[in-house]
This record gives sequence, C-alpha cells and structure tokens, in this order.
Amino acid sequence: MTKRISLGGERPTWLKQIVSVNAEVKQDAKEAGLDLKLLELLKIRVSQLNGCAFCLDMHYKDARKIGETEQRIYLLNAWREAGVYTEQEEAALALADAMTKLSETQDVAADVYERATTVFTEEQYTVIAWAITIMNAFNRLNVTSHTPVPA
Repeated sequence: MTKRISLGGERPTWLKQIVSVNAEVKQDAKEAGLDLKLLELLKIRVSQLNGCAFCLDMHYKDARKIGETEQRIYLLNAWREAGVYTEQEEAALALADAMTKLSETQDVAADVYERATTVFTEEQYTVIAWAITIMNAFNRLNVTSHTPVPA
C-alpha cells in the first residue's frame, strides 16, 4: 500500500478536538444510561461498512476489554439475522447503517428513525447519532490516510 499523508499530522489540534468530542460523547452516554458495549458495537459496525481496518482492530479490542462477547462481535455483519442483539441494539445498528450509507439512500428512513426514537430517549438518541457521526469521521480520515493496523 502506498504511504499517504497522515491527516492528523499537519493539524494535530483538529484531531485532538475530534478525540475530545468523542470522549464527551462517551461520558454523555454513561450519563444517559447507555451501555458502553452498545457504543463499541456501533463503532465496529460503522467501521465494517466503511472498511476501516485500523478502527476495526481498535474497537474489537476495546469491546472485548469491556466484556463484549466474541460471538456478538463476529456476528455484527449479519446483525439482522443473528438474533443475539437486544431491541435497543438492533435499533441503534439500523440507525448506524442508515447514517453511514447516506450517500446511497439520501435519507434515514422513517421506520428506522421511529424505531430508534421508540426505544431511546431523546438524549440517548442524540448521543447515539453523534457517536455514529464521529465514528464515520474517524473512518474517513483513517481510510483516506491508509492508517496501518498496529502490529
């Protein structure tokens, strides 16, 4: 793979700001009563859709550290059929798929939005949407830069 410019290298304060917002979202998730495993599942799913090997490697490890099971991590590519996720997790994963694929669909379908807002409070929904947005940003930076997976 051809070495590319690191997009965090020239403007490290920009990267630090995204990392800071990500930390705030994680804290807000705790305060909103969201399970941090859910956030890791979302990060993995978004990274799968975007093909970000660097983020997949990081978030597989992070998910395992907080007690997520191998089975649930490995089945994320087939989450709709897996039958191992809660109603909330499935609603959040559907939202993650829709938000990540906006260039294909041009919208988050009403049924996806309604499902998510039925099982989450407004605060929780907002935190989840921001977590998905930030993960997409990280993926785009890492995929564009060809950020290598650590050995």
